[in-house]
Amino acid sequence: MINKKDFVELEFTAKIKGGEIFDTNKKEDAEKLDIKEVKPLIVSVGSNMVIPGLDKALEEKEIGKQYTEEFNPEQAFGKRNPALIRMIPIKVFLEQKIYPQAGMQLSLDGMLVKVASVSGGRVLVDFNNPLSGKTVVYDYTIKKKIDDLNEKINSLQDFLFQRRFEFTTNETEKTIIFKVPGQMVQMIPLIGKNFEDILGMKITAEAIKEEKKEKTKEIKEEKTAEKINSN
Repeated sequence: MINKKDFVELEFTAKIKGGEIFDTNKKEDAEKLDIKEVKPLIVSVGSNMVIPGLDKALEEKEIGKQYTEEFNPEQAFGKRNPALIRMIPIKVFLEQKIYPQAGMQLSLDGMLVKVASVSGGRVLVDFNNPLSGKTVVYDYTIKKKIDDLNEKINSLQDFLFQRRFEFTTNETEKTIIFKVPGQMVQMIPLIGKNFEDILGMKITAEAIKEEKKEKTKEIKEEKTAEKINSN
């Protein structure tokens, strides 16, 4: 039986109720969507790493059993918010060489938005999540429970950093030290509370030594010089 804060590997397919699949890591469903590669999804139950309804539903489930559950907008991607539909001057798009058309989806200020209409010099843009207001259905199986600490840390890296850094751990002192580029040292502790809440471990960051980069740079410069001289 699965409990809150357990790490589990999920295999799932998610679709709009009565409609199309919008996310999956099942090979057979991924092939239908022409997705070339699928990866295991590892999440900490009750830690907001999936939609609220699924996050709660995972508790007290059994490993290896297939489930199908429906989640209303409040349990999924939220209700549509009229305040997130805004009129924007078309010049904002044209300056970025974007020529908006009704129905177009694009990234604006790091958000996925949909163009509702284009009229004269103005564009009506919907900043709501494309899945807001939708009832969704998840078919899922908990493949296994994850006990390995490194796997847990990497799953949190995938979720919080969208990339992976090297790290060392001290389970006695309950600490994790990430090795990151110098400019990111200050950023890592800002998300430390997430690791502490979920894993009960504090995180710190250690800057990667720049000497390696300088040495690599010197080698590249030497090779370039050799090529120039040989010509």
